[in-house]
Amino acid sequence: MPDAVAHGPVDDCRSGGTREAGRDTGRDAGRDAGRGDAGRGDAGRRDADRRDAGRDEAEHDSLFSHAAVAPDVTAAYGEHPDQVVDFYAPRADGAASAPLVVLLHGGAYRERVDRTHLSPFAGFLARRGFAVAGVEYRRGPGVPHEGDGTPPAGDGPPPAGRWPETFEDVAAALDALPALAREALPRADPRRTVLAGHSAGGQLALWAAARHVLPQGSPWRLAAAPPLRGVVALGALADLGLAAELAVCHGAVNQLLGEGEEFKQRQEIVDPALLLPTGIATTVVQGREDTTVPYVIAESFVDAASRAGETVGLTLLEGVGHFPPVDPAADACAVAAEEIAQLAW
Repeated sequence: MPDAVAHGPVDDCRSGGTREAGRDTGRDAGRDAGRGDAGRGDAGRRDADRRDAGRDEAEHDSLFSHAAVAPDVTAAYGEHPDQVVDFYAPRADGAASAPLVVLLHGGAYRERVDRTHLSPFAGFLARRGFAVAGVEYRRGPGVPHEGDGTPPAGDGPPPAGRWPETFEDVAAALDALPALAREALPRADPRRTVLAGHSAGGQLALWAAARHVLPQGSPWRLAAAPPLRGVVALGALADLGLAAELAVCHGAVNQLLGEGEEFKQRQEIVDPALLLPTGIATTVVQGREDTTVPYVIAESFVDAASRAGETVGLTLLEGVGHFPPVDPAADACAVAAEEIAQLAW
């Protein structure tokens, strides 16, 4: 594997909830549901906010303190610079073949956060014997004429995602992956493929596994279920309707999907909570103290699956926030790897 390269911290969507008059959203929703802070008064809430902010910052800084791990091979699945996949060969000795883990990074669909910050997690999985494919996709907008957003005024967050390019790219990457993996990683076994994604990438992973249940006429629909062993969604935006209601990640979901009728039309074909059942083994790993993507979103997705007649595994990690499941220095990362292994082997 080539030498690691440095990368700096990026604040993708921390503290993405907003406080509205008479209503708690975002991080308050998850915290209050689990700990009853709503009844503690303003002083108790302020203390909880300070604790949350301190933990969030420490967890974020830990993840972004790792040197980026350069891939063994990078292959293109399209002509745009972001249409690439980084491949990491398994480091375990002796095995003739290895399961393939396909990683989709998060970052609130925003252009400033790319796959680099997830490369230490990719290296961590490779050392555990997995072949790994880290997918990049268009976020954005990267230039003013692409996507639905325009550059924000002042110090606000940049617009999130490109419609439909973000989803076009994920679909194209997954379609091209078997051939790319055969060339780049001969030891990778595509029959043992697990999709895994973090945050917004978790939503994209769940969506990619549900393309066979998309409405008829969708250009992304597959005729049959994709050949996957399963999906592991880590701190995922698994219910876009609820995520929009809670204004997580500074309103990233509405920036991506729009408002009103446009939102409803787009939501119908990309919201994992509406694309059930899939018939594909699915596990959600979620920090109970996640203030970026509150755990109520994970619970809502699991409940939606249950109503559709499907069982989705939910692993709630006590005392864990948003970033540890993909931080090799955190115990939660080993839990995430084990959930992947349970599906792959």
